[in-house]
Amino acid sequence: MSCLVPESQSPAFAPLKVAVIGAGPAGIYTADALTRQQRVPVEVDILDRLPTPYGLVRYGVAPDHTKIKGVARALREVLERPDVRFVGGVEFGRDITRQDLERSYHAVVYATGAGVDRRMHVPGEDLSGSLAATDFVNWYCGHPDSELERFVLDAEEVAIVGAGNVALDVARILAKTVDELSHTDIPQPVLEVLAASRVRTVHLLARRGPLQAKFTAPELRDLLGLPGVDVVVDPAQVDIDLAAVGGGEAETAQVSRAARTNLKLLREHSARPVGQAPRSVRLHFWARPVEVLGRDGRVRALRVEHTRLDGEGRVQGTGETTELPVGMVLRSVGYAGSPLPQVPFDEQAMTVPEEAGRVLAPEGGPVPGAYVAGWLKRGATGVIGTNKSDAAATVRTLLEDTGALRAAAGELVPLEKVLDERGLSYSGYEDWLRIDEAEARQGEELERGERVKLHGWETYQQVLGDL
Repeated sequence: MSCLVPESQSPAFAPLKVAVIGAGPAGIYTADALTRQQRVPVEVDILDRLPTPYGLVRYGVAPDHTKIKGVARALREVLERPDVRFVGGVEFGRDITRQDLERSYHAVVYATGAGVDRRMHVPGEDLSGSLAATDFVNWYCGHPDSELERFVLDAEEVAIVGAGNVALDVARILAKTVDELSHTDIPQPVLEVLAASRVRTVHLLARRGPLQAKFTAPELRDLLGLPGVDVVVDPAQVDIDLAAVGGGEAETAQVSRAARTNLKLLREHSARPVGQAPRSVRLHFWARPVEVLGRDGRVRALRVEHTRLDGEGRVQGTGETTELPVGMVLRSVGYAGSPLPQVPFDEQAMTVPEEAGRVLAPEGGPVPGAYVAGWLKRGATGVIGTNKSDAAATVRTLLEDTGALRAAAGELVPLEKVLDERGLSYSGYEDWLRIDEAEARQGEELERGERVKLHGWETYQQVLGDL
């Protein structure tokens, strides 16, 4: 395992020491902004509970989205800067406390993302076979917390509730053949489960209409263009006059250019004849789940109510329901941040309360030395790149506070001393490179491409030894 090198605590112009909690895009972009600027010398430690960096880029981007995964190369450059250290296997709130960080750093930036799925709040939601789409994403992306046995894929029909990019990712992975996925970095045990999948029909449900769907045009094109898959779009649901878009009706008012593009793609696709492909994805707009139906404790169907928008653009039920004979329900209805120990948290917004990136105390004033970036700051909005400008904004605020941060700090205690006192082991960037190299070897040995991800904590420990 790696050893963190102690750093000098020189007086007057010593580097500003900053801890970033979370090694996903928001955290690494924060380190990038801190170390790229020339006004103040800064040294950054990026702490993560996992021995692997990149967060959502590694464990949230679908394995067949190889172009988006190229973002990892830019993030890697930041981690390799001499004034940035990656400290893996250290969990905030379990291994170290807020008080520990205040002893070791001038400032702390919390960037742990929004990894908790929102619930549908319908009867039967906790039946066996009713799961969060985030769990499925973690599973096929090889997150070490994900158990292989969690997904069996023995149902012929599956419902995905939600109309965002994650929902489309999940539908696409379920609909693709194992041959199409074999060149990706999906862990080998997961690929074997997908090879045995009995799923033939995927239902994608959106509470609102096609103009309100949150997926982007590139994601939609990827789904509509799947070879060997019938993607079924009801022509009546996309029969909207483009000339009327932006008018006074609730359904068409305040429509973005992206939504117009989506509608155009859906209308063109709906005109195509439905074939006899072995698998199908069926898009259901104006449909919301009202009950997950079960038998012997397992999902057997999903009751769906047809919806419409009222005069103010809010979803309301029509009272008309149908049942989809599905054996699995995956909810993808949004994501939220998780509260961190001793860090203020807004339970309603599910974010850390902040102003210009400064964490706000319950009484309203800023918490000295505490900052926030990414989804934990603004909610689960935007794309991966959005975190770059968001992090830069927080860093500008932090640098404005440099004088106060230096004045408030006593003699800083090196992080390695705090961890040594607790007898904690940790991993560094070189340990991540060992995992990276092991995955590259596995890809070569299995003849599956550039890399194949390791699966589970046991395989990580085999590469790293005792973590």
